[in-house]
Amino acid sequence: MHLRSAGMASPPQPGPYMPDLPAVPAWLNKGDTAWQLVAATFVGIQSMPGLVVIYGSIVKKKWAVNSAFMALYAYASTLIVWVLVGFRMAFGDRLLPFWAKAGPALTQDFLVRRAVFPATAHYSSDGMLETPRTEPFYAEAALVLFEFEFAAITLVLLAGSLLGRMNIKAWMAFTPLWLLFSYTIGAFSLWGGGFLYQWGVIDYSGGYVIHLSSGVAGFTAAYWVGPRIKSDRERFSPNNILLMIAGGGLLWLGWAGFNGGAPYAPNITAAVAVLNTNVSAATSLLTWTCLDVIFFGKPSVIGAVQGMMTGLVCITPGAGLVHTWSAMLMGMFAGSVPWFTMMILHKKSTFLMKVDDTLAVFHTHAVAGLLGGVLTGLLATPELCALDCPIPNMRGVFYGSGIGQLGKQLGGALFVTVWNLIVTSAILLCIGLFIPLRMSDDQLMIGDDAAHGEEAYALWGDGEKFDVTRPETTRTGGAGGVGREDTMEQRLTNMGAMGVTIQL
Repeated sequence: MHLRSAGMASPPQPGPYMPDLPAVPAWLNKGDTAWQLVAATFVGIQSMPGLVVIYGSIVKKKWAVNSAFMALYAYASTLIVWVLVGFRMAFGDRLLPFWAKAGPALTQDFLVRRAVFPATAHYSSDGMLETPRTEPFYAEAALVLFEFEFAAITLVLLAGSLLGRMNIKAWMAFTPLWLLFSYTIGAFSLWGGGFLYQWGVIDYSGGYVIHLSSGVAGFTAAYWVGPRIKSDRERFSPNNILLMIAGGGLLWLGWAGFNGGAPYAPNITAAVAVLNTNVSAATSLLTWTCLDVIFFGKPSVIGAVQGMMTGLVCITPGAGLVHTWSAMLMGMFAGSVPWFTMMILHKKSTFLMKVDDTLAVFHTHAVAGLLGGVLTGLLATPELCALDCPIPNMRGVFYGSGIGQLGKQLGGALFVTVWNLIVTSAILLCIGLFIPLRMSDDQLMIGDDAAHGEEAYALWGDGEKFDVTRPETTRTGGAGGVGREDTMEQRLTNMGAMGVTIQL
């Protein structure tokens, strides 16, 4: 006889589903835990494979492997440094106004306890507690994972400034050092309870911590590493535009976790943020495309992807704090201001032209991130700020904050900019004492094969490998043993590959 049919209560189920086991402590919310893990995965997809795909397809064929690998390596190295010391330097107990105490995030006693931001309690000028410290309803392990994804994508974005010439060994040394001495500073100062957080600078989900810092650091690094070779700077056409669009789509959709996970719970703020994110991205893409048509006569697909990205970046500092009509307005600015700085101002500036920022990360991230921070200081609503901001009565200038909030936004941007200029320069100059920052010109002529011994596409006959050092024509045996000149086109025809365009 079944227990249920006999009117007897079912015995407790064994294992992790028992409600009184440590696996489900009283403070844990399963919905919050699930959303935070999903949001972390969304952000991870932006890097792996999103930006890996974009980088591998938006560059010349000869740089596809190297560009994708720079993103892949940055992602992996960041995770190891993050759990060893980085997470607690960014979100641990206060050590300095801009830095937290280092420590590992590897042990059971740390990872299974309730997540907490120890330094985020906010006190009034008379010492009274105004806002308690942030304590999400899930385990510390979920927070470590989520914040890692943000740290990783910052370094992957930075790599976009350096594609097509940086020595991969120098990049391998650079990533952990920049994470420790730049990213953790910005993250603690603005998110972890540092001085900018306590002062009231608004950076909802990384307009400054991620985008302004990666754009400024990338531009600075591009200056020190030096430019690509002349032929690459003059012609750097994508090797696969369709794949680039697919990578851009992963980046766009993954931003739901980027901005939707920022409140650390699936609440009203998260829902508003995800909607605003999509509206801003779409508006910016359309604005950028229209400007291309007006000024250049045709829409650029690469430009559309850049416009999408600037819209995502611009809304990030205030995604959960502004009206959706404000998100549309921010999208219009995001599609026009970076367009102007990239397409007009850049070409008129000797200094900007001198620095070889491969994917224009300065314009798409630094300019758009700063723009978003300023607009957030103007447009953040008091009702939405009350749901997410640590300081009471925070709001934008247009809602009664006075000019003070705009001053805070600019002050926070100035700190992030100056810190990244100094620290990025110092790290690269130190690395340069031991490892060349840039590949040799001979290696730059060849690309992936010189850097990795691998190439992205097998466009040659079985067993045959293309050698860029061979002349455009080769001597082959003709009829009767008479030598004849075969052009590269004829060689491809003989291998059954006529019609394939080779881009070096």
